[in-house]
Amino acid sequence: MPTFHTPDGTLLGYRVLGDGDPVVCIPGGPADSRYLGDLGGLSAHRQLIVLDLRGTGRSAIPADAASYRCDRLVDDVEALRDHLGLPRMDLLAHSAGTNIATQYAARHPQHLGKLALVGPSTRAIGIEITGEMRRELARLRKDEPWFPAAYTALEALTTGAGGDPEAIAPFFHGRWDPAAQQHHTASRPENQEAVALFGTEGAFSPKATRAALATCRAPTLLLAGEFDVNSPPESAAEFAGLFPHAELVVQPGAGHYPWLDDGNGFVAVIARFLRR
Repeated sequence: MPTFHTPDGTLLGYRVLGDGDPVVCIPGGPADSRYLGDLGGLSAHRQLIVLDLRGTGRSAIPADAASYRCDRLVDDVEALRDHLGLPRMDLLAHSAGTNIATQYAARHPQHLGKLALVGPSTRAIGIEITGEMRRELARLRKDEPWFPAAYTALEALTTGAGGDPEAIAPFFHGRWDPAAQQHHTASRPENQEAVALFGTEGAFSPKATRAALATCRAPTLLLAGEFDVNSPPESAAEFAGLFPHAELVVQPGAGHYPWLDDGNGFVAVIARFLRR
């Protein structure tokens, strides 16, 4: 597995899948990037450079735990670009990783080719996703056999009454079948310190990031799953409006992992965008 050193000396690893022009991929979590797989077959169209964030997968635990903070992870992405020798790079990110990619676009627009944000998180730009927004979306699944227990847990979580986060897992998938259940288990973050410190004070500067994105000239795609309670299409649409050149695609029948729900449909959208 190839590796590189960041400016603070932390050794990070990344996977290389497929051939062709590279696209750097940033996972969410922070979790082992294995959960991305080959993004539903996207590696047949582009070479995927899939980064393991510090303290996850095959990347080292940093000496300074404060470096798990989201804004500091942007420096790791820039170090990877420099290591790869790319004057400009196409960037794809998922879930919490989109906060890193968004801040990268704000700080390093001159090194960005195209930007694809999948299941985008809105923390870096300060768009609020309300509990009612999540519950309204969840109610679209009311005919699913698992709905009653999952919705009760979601209602408790979104109203501050407690609730079991594991119980709402079906809402993150377009189909809650054995493949989705296995994927859910594999995608759980193992480094809880990295998760806890990711969004600590100073990690996000929404006002400054919004201002920078308004001048970002990189073609941008935001892809949201129709049923994704984590990253609802409504919030993704508002997010897309912050860019001068952004396209929003809502993938029918998909949840938070659209390449798992419909790999062919996902790849068709992403590959078209990247080669445009």
